[in-house]
Amino acid sequence: MEKWLIKNIKFDYDEMVKSCHVDPVTARLLVNRGIVDYKRVNEFINATLSDFNNALHMKDLNKGVLLIKNHIDSNKSILIVGDYDVDGVISSYLLYKALTRCGANVNYHIPDRIKEGYGINESIIRKAHEDKVDLIITCDNGIAAIDQVDLANELGISVIITDHHDIPFVEENGERKFIVPKAKAVINPKQSDCDYSFKSLCGAGVVYKFIEELYKQYNISNEETIELLQYVAIATVCDVVDLIDENRIIVKTGLELLNNTKNIGLKALFEETEVKDKKITVYTLGFVLGPSINASGRLEQAFWALELLLTEDENKAKELAKKLNELNKERQELTKEGFEKAISIIENENMSSDKVLVVYLESVHESIAGIVAGRIREKYNLPTIVLTKTHEGAKGSGRSIEEYNMFEELLKCKDLLGKFGGHPMAAGMSIPVENIDEFRKRLNSECSLTAEDITPKIRIDLALPIKGINYELIDRIYLLEPYGKGNSKPLFGVKKLKVLEGRILGKNSNVLKLKLTDGRLVIEGVYFGDIKSFEEEIIGHYGEDEYNKLLNGRPNSVFLDLTYFPEINEYMGNKKIQLVISNYRISQ
Repeated sequence: MEKWLIKNIKFDYDEMVKSCHVDPVTARLLVNRGIVDYKRVNEFINATLSDFNNALHMKDLNKGVLLIKNHIDSNKSILIVGDYDVDGVISSYLLYKALTRCGANVNYHIPDRIKEGYGINESIIRKAHEDKVDLIITCDNGIAAIDQVDLANELGISVIITDHHDIPFVEENGERKFIVPKAKAVINPKQSDCDYSFKSLCGAGVVYKFIEELYKQYNISNEETIELLQYVAIATVCDVVDLIDENRIIVKTGLELLNNTKNIGLKALFEETEVKDKKITVYTLGFVLGPSINASGRLEQAFWALELLLTEDENKAKELAKKLNELNKERQELTKEGFEKAISIIENENMSSDKVLVVYLESVHESIAGIVAGRIREKYNLPTIVLTKTHEGAKGSGRSIEEYNMFEELLKCKDLLGKFGGHPMAAGMSIPVENIDEFRKRLNSECSLTAEDITPKIRIDLALPIKGINYELIDRIYLLEPYGKGNSKPLFGVKKLKVLEGRILGKNSNVLKLKLTDGRLVIEGVYFGDIKSFEEEIIGHYGEDEYNKLLNGRPNSVFLDLTYFPEINEYMGNKKIQLVISNYRISQ
């Protein structure tokens, strides 16, 4: 059973309304997102590119720019080493485009997920040495490549690291000592001695700051630099970093550029994924385009996605876009199969009392273990780790809930694991197959989660009756876009709305449209969730006769409490307000 909670932060809202010239609803939404400083209120609502931080405040950035400029001007060989996810592909694309624009002798390499694994490795460095590469620049990886950078130094290859992941550490006598590779420049705002104030850029965001200064060295116009933000926006959304401060400006500006993009590959992908002529939004990036870009690195080669972005050939673009979309469909099918197998194991192998789910799916593709773990976490609201068989043992990914710091809990089991890393909400690991049962037992025996902790919580911004909704309010709420992690989409709650009528729509019968009233006003609501569960809940409480009355628009006794987001629905030139329903429950 879900627990509905209304956020109730003590604050002088009247003073914010008066001082910042915002309405009471917006004031509460801002405070709920931690924006309480009046100067930040103005910056949040009216954020522009002029609010970007100075790139030169990032440790080693200027050193790295001057080093790479020296290599470009001397026509020395440069190799970009990226990662196979969206952030890595976009970062590699940005660096390749920028360095080529500056006249560099540059090539790129994105490791094969299965054969080479994540990040720069010894074989890449030795191959670079054979190819007489003078400098390697990493993107979206490298901060943990201590031994690899030492090898590069031994072989006379300079290394610049651009990364955004947490700084690695070793524990000595219970204390953590943070270590970084001995590269020529280590550009990562998460370093404790880095003065760059915003620490939550994705890998492509760090690369963009690097390019800002590199382009200045070559007198390339700021307009050309800004054009790159459309790509940074894709990576920022898909890497699920907080959409606050600079990230919010990046995505807001990037979406405007994407809706008018000239990139041949992106336009082909828009067409292939059927978003051409539709407004490109955060949802489009996170749930349509991003997964297609990601699928190439998951199931085959991330190289295909990079080639799509780089190509100037329309026919090749169409061919690659089709390939990526088909790979994504295959990935979706594999995920569905993996999820169903995992549920079967959980339900049939006595895991019902576990508070940390560890599922070994021997045959699932290792690239989708994290996605399957995420789906299971959503179903049970429990920390979940999905492991799969590899030629070296088992490998997997975990997804957590807010109340459980997965990385800290894995530290308690490090004697059972091979390599592992991550953060409170997600982690990756390798483990000998024979250690899996003990790993599961120990995680659960050490687990301190309570019944309250694992109860799903719906956090509502504020109660808002339908009489309080109007076009002006919706326009003001839209000023808080783009929404995402760290700047969640506002969620409102309303109690005891009478259901006048319900209709099930969509080719898969997966949309529920409701006509609702508070006794005076009538408003429409739309729900995209589990329609079967809705039917079962209404019948279970009110009976089948009342449910049939609801579907036929006849007088019935159904009352619902709802959480929702108000939006303007425009169809055939007609505008009207509707509620996009997130959750429902039977009114008491």
